Amino acid sequence: MLFVRSENLTPNMRLAKPIYNKTGVLLYERDSKITSTIISSISNFGLIGVYILEPAEPVPPLSAEDIEFEKNQTVFVFSYKESLDNLKNGKLSDKFNPLVEQIIKIYGSLNHPINFVQNMRSPDDYVYKHGVSVAILCALISKYLKLDYRYQKTLISAAFLSNFGNLFIPDNIARKGTWLSANDKELIQISMEKGLDYLKQQDKKLLFPIDAIDLVEYYILSTSNDKIKPKPSKMNEYLSNILKVANAFDQLTAMNINHTPLSDVTAMKFLYAEQNKYSKKIVDALSKVIHIMPKGACIDLTTGDAAIVLEENNENFMKPVILRLIDNKIYDLNDPRTYKYIQIYDSMKTMDNRIKFDDDTLKQFQSDPYLNSMLSKFKRSS
Repeated sequence: MLFVRSENLTPNMRLAKPIYNKTGVLLYERDSKITSTIISSISNFGLIGVYILEPAEPVPPLSAEDIEFEKNQTVFVFSYKESLDNLKNGKLSDKFNPLVEQIIKIYGSLNHPINFVQNMRSPDDYVYKHGVSVAILCALISKYLKLDYRYQKTLISAAFLSNFGNLFIPDNIARKGTWLSANDKELIQISMEKGLDYLKQQDKKLLFPIDAIDLVEYYILSTSNDKIKPKPSKMNEYLSNILKVANAFDQLTAMNINHTPLSDVTAMKFLYAEQNKYSKKIVDALSKVIHIMPKGACIDLTTGDAAIVLEENNENFMKPVILRLIDNKIYDLNDPRTYKYIQIYDSMKTMDNRIKFDDDTLKQFQSDPYLNSMLSKFKRSS
């Protein structure tokens, strides 16, 4: 699977991902052959590019939930962009509150982890895609932490509104990607505070959801070197910690034309290592609501060889049951005797952050009698 910029598309290439319009209507299905008309449509939609299947590459398997997630991303991004455009003009879009409520309804009520699939971003659409991803992550975490609906609404609203200051970041800095100087970071903070000041001016006029602006103020000024940090309520401090984790994870793992993202597992290692910045409780919650090391994941081991995850460990994503390829044996990394010598170094992923092995491929391993008996043994002892 390759990412091809719009200007480099040619007829007969095959789409790797579906294309939806802003209301979620399917326009072009996966595996569709690109025509001149489709190329023109892609340019008119303002897409910087699309994913293309390589000539002999089959269409990758996707669950109904994965397909729905990608469709929702598209719809949410269009709605959010319209909301921010209206906000810049001093209006609160009639789509803002319904967008917040829809994200809570879909992702703030799930009782199982999902595949959090990132989308490709450019400097032109980064603000909108980042805001939507952070809002979805916050909704997922809020459900796991059993937050009341009122606080869920405050949190998701703040996830969207706290992103507003990104629109004021100078274009030359926004296009730099990750290579930022100390001066660049200072200008970004100034831009975020400029956005905050604007929101505070509009608060009474636009009637934002309750406590949302107070949360945004604390969240933004908590990283300021110049402004006095407001004293937050215990709940706003708690919600701000959720925002910090969701924001950092998305920034680390987002696919960007300017830099290569970190894998989910490397991003999680970073968040756990920075416990002075990111609450361990919140990072733990994040690890429970999205698949970090799912069944079928291809992984690099600290021993220098590779393996495949056979069984996900819902309690500790770093300790699944794996099939080590060098000796074709099963290892349970939850066993301290095994984990002492074999650990996960990183995951190997495709360009769109999906694992390479599908269920049909995994059946080849599970059908072997010896491997099946060993896996059953590990399941019984766990």
